[in-house]
Amino acid sequence: MPTIIDPRQKRNNASLRSLKYNYDYPDGLDLRPGYAFHDELRDKIMRYARDSADTISHRFDSWNKIDETLTTYIDTDAAEEDIKDEDHRKPVSIIYPYSYAILETILSYLLAAFFQEPVFRYEGVSPEDTIGAIMLEKVVDLHVNKFKAILNLHTMFRDSLSYGFGVVAPTWRKQYGNVFSRQITTPWFGEDKVERVSRRELIAEGNALSNIDPYLCLPDPNVSISDCQKGDFFGWIDRMNYHDLLSEEQVSEYLFNVKYCKDVIGKKTSIYPSDQSARWKKGQPAVSDYESNISHPHDIVHMYVKLIPKDWKLGSYEYPEKWMFSVVSDQVIIEARPIGLGHDLFPIAVAAPDFDGYAMTPVSRLETLYGLQHTLDWMFNAHVANVRKIINDTLIVDPYLINVPDLETPRPGGIVRTRRPAWGRGVKDSVMQLGVTDVTRGHVADAAIIREAMDKIGGTDSATMGSLRSGGPERLTGKEFEGTQKGAYTRLERVARIVGVQAMQDIGYMFAYHTQQFMSQELYVSTTGRWQETLMHEYQIGDKKQMKVSPYDLLVSYDVKVRDGSVPGGNFSGVWMKMFEVLASHPELQQQFDLVRIFKHIARNSGAKNIEEFTKVQMAPNEQVAQQAEAGNVVPISQMLGGQ
Repeated sequence: MPTIIDPRQKRNNASLRSLKYNYDYPDGLDLRPGYAFHDELRDKIMRYARDSADTISHRFDSWNKIDETLTTYIDTDAAEEDIKDEDHRKPVSIIYPYSYAILETILSYLLAAFFQEPVFRYEGVSPEDTIGAIMLEKVVDLHVNKFKAILNLHTMFRDSLSYGFGVVAPTWRKQYGNVFSRQITTPWFGEDKVERVSRRELIAEGNALSNIDPYLCLPDPNVSISDCQKGDFFGWIDRMNYHDLLSEEQVSEYLFNVKYCKDVIGKKTSIYPSDQSARWKKGQPAVSDYESNISHPHDIVHMYVKLIPKDWKLGSYEYPEKWMFSVVSDQVIIEARPIGLGHDLFPIAVAAPDFDGYAMTPVSRLETLYGLQHTLDWMFNAHVANVRKIINDTLIVDPYLINVPDLETPRPGGIVRTRRPAWGRGVKDSVMQLGVTDVTRGHVADAAIIREAMDKIGGTDSATMGSLRSGGPERLTGKEFEGTQKGAYTRLERVARIVGVQAMQDIGYMFAYHTQQFMSQELYVSTTGRWQETLMHEYQIGDKKQMKVSPYDLLVSYDVKVRDGSVPGGNFSGVWMKMFEVLASHPELQQQFDLVRIFKHIARNSGAKNIEEFTKVQMAPNEQVAQQAEAGNVVPISQMLGGQ
């Protein structure tokens, strides 16, 4: 993609320079739009963005084909338009949605593998970190539910299977709103007056995710997408209206120059002036192509950059730092700051389950299947077209003997009249049906072979799709079903395992770091769930259902525990049940294995999500607790949380 010089830039520079808004810029930098330093910095950021776009845009044609298979829609040609105009009930060319079925199957597996509460699990590095790690896990789980991170993860998984990679940006989100309270006013005379008053304050904060559209992603083309942390930059394009930008500037300590954006000529970025995807059906404009005389959203280029502040004239520091920049409509910088995150990473997580370790944008699973999908579509549509042709009678008529208009407008029980020369001669040889042959009769059977090949390549089969094998006189045996299911699950576990290590581990790590760095409010968490037994027995919280957690309780060392990619029921609980029966019947084995923990493992893998709620809580007598406390074996929960 060639570098685009926006002709509006000179006009913008002049008009922006004439505007005077009172902004305090960070670190004494002169970031007034239209002035030399601002414009030099802006142009440098945009060069990074265009360099990435020049490379990644070569993948758009392939991605557009995938979009077409997922929308299951084909633009009809002129001949098919005439057919639909004549009779809208007649079928025309379609996408046979088998790639979509494979995508849904793998997505369903990933959701089952990762969306088990808690989504992110933590364990303390040392014994004194145990209780803090438990609280950290519960706080992060609250954030996941509060800010609906599961929806963002679903989109990331879907993008990774469709386009080869999916990207999310972990952020610390603050939500402001009006808090209502009761105010009682006591007058000199009369009764107290009760009023409802409100004040604007922080009502919620926590970890959240933002999806990055692969079509709008701007990664460093010099590194593999799976190694984005090794790149010199990572960016993306976002869209936001002016009023939301201004509201965000009001509460953010990082944004500035937003008022200048109101007067910018042209709101879209010159990198992608129109929507590059093919997700939209015929006649329906893409969101990024929509123009309105009322609403004027701005394109924003966000860019993380590794830089040396002294070289960029951003300070005197001579070693690399990670900075965040945001440029609105290619013209105005509204954010320029060191990222300043404790984990010192780009706050980006990438899932690329079919990566090869080298390519910037790996070939996706659906791209691998596209050739077979295209052939399947052609075979199916050819058969439909041939059937549509056959069911229309083709007649050979002697127009000298038959009144042709009567044949052209047939009606049930109608009459076809003969012409006068045929009167009295009979009608046997006046009309003859032209012989037709369905040359596409075998396409339906051939399509089954193609679907079977797509299953093998895609890593799915009828069992994982929720249907049993069809065809053949013999029954589907239990061994056959179990073996097929095990093979499919093994391949899907590989996909889930890769996604877990690539993306889920990074997201869990960043969520924990952000919580430790930015959490400012106390909150209550539930004591039930995975750690209920530990909290009740080891830390003597009794029957309390909630515990208060302060930001300082979470300052512990932790490890992120990534799920192994299996799903409940996917590791064949029947085998475990047989093993459990053997263990339960042999006292020698009972001495070596913990039957209770094995039973809980079987229950969880059979789909029970709340097995701890059914366990009995054994409360120790007060005298026994006092003795254990004197011996130092029991520590009050308040001391553990207080770090004493």
